[in-house]
Amino acid sequence: MELQPILDPTNGTPLYMQLYTYIKEEITNGHLQKGSKLPSIRVLSQHLGISKNTVETAYQQLLAEGYIESKPRVGFVVQELEEPLQPFPFQPDVPVEAPKSKPIRYNFRYGHIDLAHFPMKTWRKCLLEALDSEQSELMWYGERKGDIELRREIQRYLYYARGIRCSAGQIIIGSGTPQLIGVLCQLFDCRHDEVALENPCYNVVRTVFQNHHFSIVPVELEEDGLNIDQLQATSAKVVYVTPSHQLPLGMVLPIGKRQKLLKWAQQSNGFIIEDDYDSEFRYGSKPIPALKALDTEDRVVYIGTFSKVFTPAIRTSYMVLPQHLLERFHERCSNYHQTVATVVQKALTRFMREGHFERHVRRMRTIYAKKRQALIEAICEYFGDQATIIGDKAGLHLLVKIKGKSAAELVQKAEQAGILVYSAAKYWFGNNGTPPSYLLLGFGGMNEADIRTGIRELKRVWEI
Repeated sequence: MELQPILDPTNGTPLYMQLYTYIKEEITNGHLQKGSKLPSIRVLSQHLGISKNTVETAYQQLLAEGYIESKPRVGFVVQELEEPLQPFPFQPDVPVEAPKSKPIRYNFRYGHIDLAHFPMKTWRKCLLEALDSEQSELMWYGERKGDIELRREIQRYLYYARGIRCSAGQIIIGSGTPQLIGVLCQLFDCRHDEVALENPCYNVVRTVFQNHHFSIVPVELEEDGLNIDQLQATSAKVVYVTPSHQLPLGMVLPIGKRQKLLKWAQQSNGFIIEDDYDSEFRYGSKPIPALKALDTEDRVVYIGTFSKVFTPAIRTSYMVLPQHLLERFHERCSNYHQTVATVVQKALTRFMREGHFERHVRRMRTIYAKKRQALIEAICEYFGDQATIIGDKAGLHLLVKIKGKSAAELVQKAEQAGILVYSAAKYWFGNNGTPPSYLLLGFGGMNEADIRTGIRELKRVWEI
């Protein structure tokens, strides 16, 4: 059998790949039938004037893909192919003209962090050093609970920053708070355990509970946080709260209510999920101790995250499980692999161990305090008594209510002018009427000058 491929050494494609492609097409087109014997490597290399290595590499690729087989004392023989699949008819994409929108000039989105002061050089150094770890440690799934050294760093941090005493063995690393809430859902019983949620509350967490088929009980908020009497009147066995900075209203749960909440958990044999998502950024006073720090009966699940205090890009959160739930975790989730990349965990360990994390938190607390003050001053200057500010004592956002205006109307007008502000309506749920017409303004990702100019532009756009 004579093969006559046209091989071009100048077209940039390796000769073995050109030869492989030619023979494969001859087979799939039916020109080379089942059982046809190919020329030997020596004969074909001499015939085509190419090296034996080139022919052998092409044959080995065909052999690996099942187009040919090697038979002793016979050589390379074409194998039978299955009936080729009919190609799916090509459907060209129909161009869809995107609606024209004005370029975004100012974005008051909550959750954005300050990129100008992110310690990229230091973080890159930690990542590179982490990549120098043993390959046997880097190139696998990692410890199921998370890297033990990172868990020890978090253990130390929780003690000095939040007053929490726990062991590294109680800490579970996860790729974001929703993922950890999903794990918790598997430690409770959706058939019998009702879950009480603050109303309003973090809508993503609410969605996770709904997707795991839990019955959700809304508990209203008072001026100082969760209505404990209303919670006690429910049959809930689990309650999710944000006591250090309620999302989105911003109040702090006082010590009296914290003690009542802990008593409820003890008496009902229930559990409290404490989401401590941004307690590092409290202005005018020091961060208050976590609810978990008061938990003498081991009824609080504590959840923390690096998304606000560092960056959401690393997708790293953690939770501290009570001993009883830790036993369930070992029973039900022991086959789950760790969801955060090992190299990220090792880099974060270095970042914390060398003191960079603590310095970053202190620096950003000062920077965010200035941004918060710039936002409050701009709102007061341009809107005066037409605007009410809510929840401005902590965190990276605040709520604003504009007198006589609906949030939906204000959001639309602002967007038309290239300014993004956000309604807080999505945080409310249940059947208690229309949620208040609040706007949620984040300031983490904006500089002070843009904050002031953006608010001034909103006054002009809203014609107030």
